[in-house]
Formats: sequence, structure tokens, C-alpha cells
Amino acid sequence: MRVEETSLEAMPNIGKVVAGRLREVGIATPAELRRVGAVKAALRLAAARPEDPPCRSMLSGLEGAIRGIRWHALPKAEREELWAAYCARRPERRAAS
Repeated sequence: MRVEETSLEAMPNIGKVVAGRLREVGIATPAELRRVGAVKAALRLAAARPEDPPCRSMLSGLEGAIRGIRWHALPKAEREELWAAYCARRPERRAAS
């Protein structure tokens, strides 16, 4: 297997810090990130670190990594849809609305 297929850090938008946080929540490979998806991965990250939940840029970065593109290449409308989906599934966000 090539390193690109096994290393989160080889994906666009994923550096050492984000890769480490993903591993902390059970997402250790690009295939696992693709299987889980950006929104569910962000929800896991938020649950593990409620004091430091993912921001819009991180969520877009996860989606970009899955697609193999830089996060800012995602159309703004798609970034907003991702954020809305993420916020709708966060328990504290639903309770506050």
C-alpha cells in the first residue's frame, strides 16, 4: 500500500494536529475518514473535545480531504450545507435553538 493510502497527513488539509485528533476518536486512515464522512468525524471530534469543537474551516477541511481537494475549493454553498448539517446534529446546538 502506498503512504497516500494509509496516512491521514498525506491528505489535503490534514496536518499533524488534526490527524492526531482524528486518531484520538478512532479515525486512523484515509479510508476510515471517507467511510465516516466529514460531518460524523466532526461530531466525534466535538464530543471528544467539547471545549474546542471543530470550526467551519476544519469541517470544510475534512470534506476537502475526503474529496482530495483544498477546503477553499469547495463551493461556498456546499460549505454552508456541511455546517448546517453539523450544527443540526450537535446536541447542544439543537437544545440552544
